[in-house]
Amino acid sequence: MTATGRVRAEFDAAWNSFLRRRTAVFFTFFFPVILVLIFGALVQTQPTGGGLFAEPQTYYVPGYLATVVLFTPLSRVGSEIARHREGSRFEKLATTPLSRTEWLLAQTLVNVVIIGLAALLILALMVVVTGAEIPLTPGLLLLVPFVVLGVVVFCGLGTILGSVADSQDGVIAASNTIALPLLFLSETFVTPELLPEWFGPIVNLSPLTYFSRGVRALTYESAGLGDSVVVNLAVLAALAVVFFAAGAYAIPRTD
Repeated sequence: MTATGRVRAEFDAAWNSFLRRRTAVFFTFFFPVILVLIFGALVQTQPTGGGLFAEPQTYYVPGYLATVVLFTPLSRVGSEIARHREGSRFEKLATTPLSRTEWLLAQTLVNVVIIGLAALLILALMVVVTGAEIPLTPGLLLLVPFVVLGVVVFCGLGTILGSVADSQDGVIAASNTIALPLLFLSETFVTPELLPEWFGPIVNLSPLTYFSRGVRALTYESAGLGDSVVVNLAVLAALAVVFFAAGAYAIPRTD
Protein backbone atom coordinates (compact mmCIF):
# COMPACT_ATOMS: atom_id res chain seq x y z
CA MET A 1 0.00 0.00 0.00
CA THR A 2 1.28 3.47 -0.87
CA ALA A 3 1.66 6.32 1.62
CA THR A 4 -1.45 7.95 0.16
CA GLY A 5 -3.39 4.74 0.63
CA ARG A 6 -2.24 4.41 4.23
CA VAL A 7 -3.21 8.00 5.05
CA ARG A 8 -6.59 7.54 3.37
CA ALA A 9 -7.28 4.32 5.29
CA GLU A 10 -6.39 5.98 8.59
CA PHE A 11 -8.47 9.03 7.64
CA ASP A 12 -11.51 6.81 6.97
CA ALA A 13 -11.04 5.02 10.30
CA ALA A 14 -10.66 8.28 12.25
CA TRP A 15 -13.62 9.89 10.47
CA ASN A 16 -15.91 6.94 11.16
CA SER A 17 -14.72 6.88 14.76
CA PHE A 18 -15.71 10.54 15.12
CA LEU A 19 -19.16 9.97 13.62
CA ARG A 20 -19.81 7.06 16.00
CA ARG A 21 -19.30 9.38 18.98
CA ARG A 22 -22.58 11.22 18.67
CA THR A 23 -22.01 13.30 21.80
CA ALA A 24 -18.68 14.51 20.43
CA VAL A 25 -20.29 15.35 17.07
CA PHE A 26 -23.09 17.29 18.77
CA PHE A 27 -20.91 19.39 21.03
CA THR A 28 -18.28 20.02 18.35
CA PHE A 29 -20.88 22.03 16.46
CA PHE A 30 -23.08 23.10 19.40
CA PHE A 31 -20.31 24.91 21.28
CA PRO A 32 -19.56 27.55 18.60
CA VAL A 33 -23.28 27.94 17.87
CA ILE A 34 -24.15 28.69 21.49
CA LEU A 35 -21.17 31.06 21.69
CA VAL A 36 -22.42 33.07 18.71
CA LEU A 37 -25.96 33.10 20.06
CA ILE A 38 -24.92 34.28 23.53
CA PHE A 39 -22.33 36.91 22.66
CA GLY A 40 -23.45 37.82 19.17
CA ALA A 41 -27.24 37.82 19.55
CA LEU A 42 -27.94 38.25 23.27
CA VAL A 43 -25.04 40.32 24.61
CA GLN A 44 -24.50 42.01 21.23
CA THR A 45 -21.89 44.63 20.48
CA GLN A 46 -22.01 48.28 21.42
CA PRO A 47 -19.89 50.24 18.93
CA THR A 48 -18.27 53.33 20.45
CA GLY A 49 -19.69 52.30 23.83
CA GLY A 50 -16.29 51.38 25.25
CA GLY A 51 -15.15 48.23 27.03
CA LEU A 52 -15.45 44.65 25.83
CA PHE A 53 -17.53 44.00 22.68
CA ALA A 54 -17.34 47.66 21.75
CA GLU A 55 -16.49 46.94 18.12
CA PRO A 56 -18.88 46.09 15.25
CA GLN A 57 -20.00 42.47 14.98
CA THR A 58 -17.69 41.70 12.03
CA TYR A 59 -14.63 42.59 14.11
CA TYR A 60 -15.20 39.47 16.23
CA VAL A 61 -15.44 36.96 13.35
CA PRO A 62 -11.82 35.82 14.01
CA GLY A 63 -12.68 35.22 17.65
CA TYR A 64 -15.63 32.98 16.89
CA LEU A 65 -13.66 31.05 14.27
CA ALA A 66 -10.78 30.75 16.73
CA THR A 67 -12.99 28.81 19.16
CA VAL A 68 -13.13 25.82 16.80
CA VAL A 69 -9.67 26.26 15.26
CA LEU A 70 -8.16 26.28 18.76
CA PHE A 71 -10.26 24.09 21.05
CA THR A 72 -11.29 21.27 18.70
CA PRO A 73 -7.81 20.12 17.55
CA LEU A 74 -6.29 20.44 21.01
CA SER A 75 -8.93 18.30 22.69
CA ARG A 76 -9.63 15.83 19.86
CA VAL A 77 -6.06 14.99 18.85
CA GLY A 78 -4.77 15.13 22.43
CA SER A 79 -7.50 12.77 23.61
CA GLU A 80 -6.89 10.45 20.64
CA ILE A 81 -3.21 10.20 21.56
CA ALA A 82 -4.13 9.49 25.18
CA ARG A 83 -6.62 6.78 24.14
CA HIS A 84 -4.02 5.15 21.92
CA ARG A 85 -1.52 5.14 24.76
CA GLU A 86 -3.98 3.67 27.25
CA GLY A 87 -5.00 0.97 24.78
CA SER A 88 -1.39 0.17 23.79
CA ARG A 89 -2.30 0.94 20.19
CA PHE A 90 1.01 2.58 19.36
CA GLU A 91 2.78 -0.73 19.97
CA LYS A 92 0.46 -2.29 17.39
CA LEU A 93 0.89 0.62 14.97
CA ALA A 94 4.67 0.21 15.24
CA THR A 95 4.31 -3.19 13.55
CA THR A 96 2.49 -1.68 10.53
CA PRO A 97 3.87 0.39 7.62
CA LEU A 98 1.93 3.44 8.88
CA SER A 99 4.44 6.04 10.05
CA ARG A 100 3.87 8.56 12.83
CA THR A 101 3.84 11.40 10.29
CA GLU A 102 1.18 9.62 8.20
CA TRP A 103 -0.92 8.94 11.29
CA LEU A 104 -0.82 12.59 12.35
CA LEU A 105 -1.53 13.74 8.80
CA ALA A 106 -4.67 11.59 8.67
CA GLN A 107 -5.85 12.89 12.05
CA THR A 108 -5.15 16.46 10.94
CA LEU A 109 -7.12 16.03 7.72
CA VAL A 110 -10.12 14.76 9.71
CA ASN A 111 -9.94 17.86 11.89
CA VAL A 112 -9.64 20.09 8.82
CA VAL A 113 -12.93 18.69 7.50
CA ILE A 114 -14.71 18.93 10.86
CA ILE A 115 -13.49 22.45 11.62
CA GLY A 116 -14.09 23.58 8.05
CA LEU A 117 -17.77 22.62 8.40
CA ALA A 118 -17.97 24.29 11.82
CA ALA A 119 -16.38 27.46 10.40
CA LEU A 120 -18.95 27.62 7.61
CA LEU A 121 -21.70 27.25 10.21
CA ILE A 122 -20.22 30.08 12.29
CA LEU A 123 -19.93 32.43 9.31
CA ALA A 124 -23.54 31.72 8.33
CA LEU A 125 -24.76 32.38 11.87
CA MET A 126 -22.73 35.58 12.11
CA VAL A 127 -24.43 36.91 8.98
CA VAL A 128 -27.97 35.68 9.70
CA VAL A 129 -28.18 36.06 13.49
CA THR A 130 -25.89 38.98 14.29
CA GLY A 131 -26.06 40.92 11.04
CA ALA A 132 -22.29 40.90 10.55
CA GLU A 133 -21.36 42.36 7.16
CA ILE A 134 -18.68 40.09 5.73
CA PRO A 135 -17.45 41.34 2.35
CA LEU A 136 -17.93 38.74 -0.39
CA THR A 137 -14.72 39.32 -2.32
CA PRO A 138 -12.32 36.88 -4.03
CA GLY A 139 -9.88 37.53 -1.19
CA LEU A 140 -12.32 35.88 1.21
CA LEU A 141 -11.21 32.53 -0.23
CA LEU A 142 -7.97 33.03 1.69
CA LEU A 143 -9.94 32.08 4.79
CA VAL A 144 -9.45 28.48 3.68
CA PRO A 145 -5.64 28.40 4.06
CA PHE A 146 -5.89 30.37 7.31
CA VAL A 147 -8.27 27.80 8.80
CA VAL A 148 -6.27 24.85 7.45
CA LEU A 149 -2.95 26.17 8.76
CA GLY A 150 -4.51 27.06 12.11
CA VAL A 151 -5.81 23.51 12.43
CA VAL A 152 -2.38 22.09 11.59
CA VAL A 153 -0.73 24.25 14.26
CA PHE A 154 -3.07 23.17 17.03
CA CYS A 155 -3.22 19.53 15.93
CA GLY A 156 0.55 19.52 16.39
CA LEU A 157 0.24 21.15 19.80
CA GLY A 158 -2.55 18.75 20.77
CA THR A 159 -0.33 15.82 19.81
CA ILE A 160 2.41 17.10 22.08
CA LEU A 161 -0.05 17.51 24.97
CA GLY A 162 -1.42 14.00 24.43
CA SER A 163 2.10 12.58 24.40
CA VAL A 164 3.17 14.16 27.70
CA ALA A 165 -0.11 14.02 29.67
CA ASP A 166 -0.72 10.95 31.81
CA SER A 167 -4.41 10.49 30.94
CA GLN A 168 -7.33 11.76 28.87
CA ASP A 169 -8.40 13.89 31.84
CA GLY A 170 -4.92 15.35 31.94
CA VAL A 171 -5.13 16.20 28.24
CA ILE A 172 -8.46 18.00 28.67
CA ALA A 173 -7.17 19.94 31.67
CA ALA A 174 -3.96 20.92 29.88
CA SER A 175 -5.72 21.90 26.65
CA ASN A 176 -8.23 24.09 28.50
CA THR A 177 -5.45 25.71 30.53
CA ILE A 178 -3.65 26.64 27.32
CA ALA A 179 -6.65 27.40 25.11
CA LEU A 180 -8.61 29.77 27.36
CA PRO A 181 -5.84 32.38 27.77
CA LEU A 182 -4.95 32.12 24.08
CA LEU A 183 -8.57 32.62 23.05
CA PHE A 184 -8.86 35.98 24.79
CA LEU A 185 -5.27 37.23 24.60
CA SER A 186 -4.58 36.76 20.90
CA GLU A 187 -6.38 39.81 19.44
CA THR A 188 -9.63 37.87 19.14
CA PHE A 189 -12.31 39.23 21.49
CA VAL A 190 -10.11 41.62 23.48
CA THR A 191 -8.78 44.52 21.43
CA PRO A 192 -5.10 45.49 21.88
CA GLU A 193 -6.15 48.86 23.35
CA LEU A 194 -7.70 47.11 26.36
CA LEU A 195 -4.45 45.33 27.26
CA PRO A 196 -1.51 46.89 29.16
CA GLU A 197 1.17 48.33 26.91
CA TRP A 198 3.81 45.94 28.28
CA PHE A 199 1.67 42.97 27.23
CA GLY A 200 1.84 43.84 23.52
CA PRO A 201 5.02 41.88 22.67
CA ILE A 202 3.67 38.82 24.52
CA VAL A 203 0.64 38.71 22.22
CA ASN A 204 3.01 38.13 19.31
CA LEU A 205 4.13 34.85 20.88
CA SER A 206 0.69 33.29 20.36
CA PRO A 207 0.17 31.39 17.07
CA LEU A 208 -3.51 32.32 17.30
CA THR A 209 -2.61 36.01 17.00
CA TYR A 210 -1.49 35.58 13.40
CA PHE A 211 -4.66 33.66 12.60
CA SER A 212 -6.78 36.44 14.12
CA ARG A 213 -4.94 39.26 12.39
CA GLY A 214 -5.10 37.61 9.00
CA VAL A 215 -8.77 36.63 9.25
CA ARG A 216 -9.70 40.12 10.48
CA ALA A 217 -7.85 41.70 7.58
CA LEU A 218 -9.99 39.61 5.21
CA THR A 219 -13.38 39.82 6.89
CA TYR A 220 -13.33 43.21 8.63
CA GLU A 221 -10.72 45.36 6.94
CA SER A 222 -11.31 43.90 3.44
CA ALA A 223 -7.57 44.03 2.86
CA GLY A 224 -7.54 41.37 0.16
CA LEU A 225 -4.04 40.15 -0.62
CA GLY A 226 -2.44 43.00 1.33
CA ASP A 227 0.78 42.99 3.31
CA SER A 228 -1.04 42.18 6.54
CA VAL A 229 -2.67 39.09 5.05
CA VAL A 230 0.50 37.83 3.35
CA VAL A 231 2.73 38.34 6.40
CA ASN A 232 0.32 36.66 8.83
CA LEU A 233 -0.32 33.79 6.42
CA ALA A 234 3.42 33.25 5.98
CA VAL A 235 4.06 33.27 9.73
CA LEU A 236 1.16 30.86 10.32
CA ALA A 237 2.49 28.56 7.57
CA ALA A 238 5.95 28.50 9.17
CA LEU A 239 4.42 27.76 12.57
CA ALA A 240 2.31 24.98 11.04
CA VAL A 241 5.44 23.26 9.71
CA VAL A 242 7.19 23.56 13.07
CA PHE A 243 4.26 22.34 15.17
CA PHE A 244 3.40 19.49 12.81
CA ALA A 245 6.99 18.28 12.80
CA ALA A 246 7.21 18.57 16.60
CA GLY A 247 3.90 16.73 16.98
CA ALA A 248 4.95 13.89 14.67
CA TYR A 249 8.20 13.54 16.56
CA ALA A 250 6.40 13.53 19.93
CA ILE A 251 4.10 10.62 19.03
CA PRO A 252 5.36 7.64 21.07
CA ARG A 253 6.61 4.59 19.19
CA THR A 254 5.50 2.37 22.06
CA ASP A 255 3.24 2.88 25.09
